[in-house]
Amino acid sequence: MKILVCISNVPDTTSKINFTDDHKSFVSAGVQYIINPYDELALTRALEITEKDGGSVTVINVGDASTDATIRKALAIGATDAVRINAAPRDAYFVAKQIAQYAKQHAFDLILTGRESIDYNGGQVASMVAELLDMPSVTNIKLLQLENGVATMEREIEGGKELLTCPLPLVGSATEGIAEPRIPNMRGIMSARTKPLAVVDAVDVALLTEVIGYDKPKTRSNVNLIAAEDVAKLVTLLHTEAKVI
Repeated sequence: MKILVCISNVPDTTSKINFTDDHKSFVSAGVQYIINPYDELALTRALEITEKDGGSVTVINVGDASTDATIRKALAIGATDAVRINAAPRDAYFVAKQIAQYAKQHAFDLILTGRESIDYNGGQVASMVAELLDMPSVTNIKLLQLENGVATMEREIEGGKELLTCPLPLVGSATEGIAEPRIPNMRGIMSARTKPLAVVDAVDVALLTEVIGYDKPKTRSNVNLIAAEDVAKLVTLLHTEAKVI
């Protein structure tokens, strides 16, 4: 079983986010980066599968050398080896093209991603990779079992759950419930230093999108606290200030 897990290098959710004065670029100085949490769930499930049935787990990331620390953490968690496509990730299509190009040259039984990255929240890469490879795709997988070359998956839908089966190979995106993230132990951290991390040149991809600008959400207004017994004042404020009644 050969599994490819796609990981993104994203800012920690506790990081303070800023943009350049022209609002064209994200300021990365002082920002702590982590493995995208949904990708980490995908990685953990991939490791569980190979630990049970045998095989290898390769992690792939599209990014420059600054992402190496994040990749090494994935290796410390247990990935067999890693690949970094040496390019800044412009958009989802660019990333998907790079991953698909690498996957075409290596016969993977299963390709997993997180359902979305927590920085852009696009949720597009898995489906794009599947389309580029002409493979089936299942998104938002909460349960994944493999047996005799067939994947059994569960995903939540509005009003219930959906149970699917699909022969391998396939591309899937993971969400909460598929696995519990692992904390690298000392042995894993030490072994990650010597595990293979290949750096591959990016393929040319047409520029299809352009960033017009970034903006932060508007600052939240002050909260007006009303005593629980002062219902009349609450009704007045809802009528005169909030204008919702």
